Amino acid sequence: MEATRATAIRAALARGDNEGALAAATRWRTEVPDAAEAHFLAGISAAELGKIRIAIDLIETAVALDGHGEYQAQLARLYTLVRRDADAASALAAAELSPPTDPLGRDTMGCVYARLGDHAASLPHFSEAVRRAPANTAFRYNQAAALSFLGRQGEAEQALEDLLALNPTDARAHHLLAGLRRQTPDRNHVDRLSAVRKTTRSPHDRLLLGYALAKEIDDLADPHAAFAILTETNAEHRATLPYRFADDAANFDAVEACWPTIAKARVANPSPASPIFIVGMPRTGTTLVDRILSSHPEVESAGELQSMPLAVKAAAETRSRTVLDPETIRAAASANLGAIGRDYLARAASHASGTKPRVVDKFPGNFLYVGVIARALPNAKIVCLRRNPMDTILANFRNLFAIGSRYYDYSYDLLDIAAYYQRFDRMMALWREVLPGRVLELQYETLVDNQREETARLLNHCGLEWSDACLDFHTNTAPVSTPSAAQVRRPLYRDSIDRWRLHADALAPARDFLERHGITVDLPPAYVIRTPATQAVPS
Repeated sequence: MEATRATAIRAALARGDNEGALAAATRWRTEVPDAAEAHFLAGISAAELGKIRIAIDLIETAVALDGHGEYQAQLARLYTLVRRDADAASALAAAELSPPTDPLGRDTMGCVYARLGDHAASLPHFSEAVRRAPANTAFRYNQAAALSFLGRQGEAEQALEDLLALNPTDARAHHLLAGLRRQTPDRNHVDRLSAVRKTTRSPHDRLLLGYALAKEIDDLADPHAAFAILTETNAEHRATLPYRFADDAANFDAVEACWPTIAKARVANPSPASPIFIVGMPRTGTTLVDRILSSHPEVESAGELQSMPLAVKAAAETRSRTVLDPETIRAAASANLGAIGRDYLARAASHASGTKPRVVDKFPGNFLYVGVIARALPNAKIVCLRRNPMDTILANFRNLFAIGSRYYDYSYDLLDIAAYYQRFDRMMALWREVLPGRVLELQYETLVDNQREETARLLNHCGLEWSDACLDFHTNTAPVSTPSAAQVRRPLYRDSIDRWRLHADALAPARDFLERHGITVDLPPAYVIRTPATQAVPS
């Protein structure tokens, strides 16, 4: 009887009848309160209907009745949706004791590991899901992405070709494939991409295919044709967004206005921990510096964490749907900053192995939280990457960030990016004034030209002894899940310096905007202070 009920409810879920599935599972668990499967299927149905917290309660009950691996895996997934990463890690550990036997369960475990930043642990589960369901292209994509994050580019490329043999129009696969390596005249996918893009009507797929095609054409030394495709692609997508720069400006205004309150707020029982924060505009070398630091024997990278934004949001206790907004900034300004620091550390702990004494958080957007970080974690070290403003604008325009994240909506229009950069620059000037010495501003171009000296300055600022391994960051085998994955696996290079001049005409309005706001674009910005390193630079 119970098996028949379970089969019927799972069938309802498979055909999308989530309301019917929930009703049936609810009747079953009401009649048989100790039926773990009834609670589990009710939870899955509720989750499909967007009732995540109710779903968590139901599946927690199922787990308490029967610690089935499938139950634990799905519970871990739901925990990540509400940012309970520590609980997700615990549920994953429990699931490993008796992993799910179905391919979806194994793929789910892989996805949770990936969200927690443990791509090495995710791969065996993705591979098992593919083995059990070889026709499922979503499972194959996840496996290929994990391989790419782990630096196994050849295997990732083959996995994506296998996927495309099953579904030749899969835009995600085409986009990931284009970014795995530099394309060459003998080995590229331009013709195939062009053909698929011509027949694609989905705006989401056109965005992915446009970026993929532009990237490959640029690799083949036709930057102007690539830029034209990119401009068309970004304009199409920008037209679908409700983005207004005024909303970002309001956040900048609130951070600036609230600093005096933050500066005076109580810091009760601050943690002595000394995490390292790498901040800045995206695509300015933040991943590079993360790799340099995590090559040090005492340092590991936790990746790009949302732990500080979430800790601030929790302290603010605001009910707005966005993590960062003026209401949240104002509410958090007078919160207990010591508690924010401790909450941050608790959230970040799930993303690090704990085997090394120092941890790097390289979420670039933490530049908005520098004031909070400096006070909430008095021993934290903060490094801000700076890059030629025009190269920064171009790099943001050329890179496709997380499409579903509203944080990056500014990046599809050159003038929007210029406006965002100008406020970023102004904010860093504020931190330089009110927090002298707390933030090391590291110029990307200077790091490229003077790697040893700048690495010594970086290590000195972070309180780390010299290590030759930091010069060989490109040999670091740790996973990389950012768009810079391919670049940071090669030694320093100058290819990207002054690249904006190739598109000077198209970028002229952005340049005029910056210059009207007093930002110099031709030379390294005047704010770069070349203070000598107090640590000896090895010869």
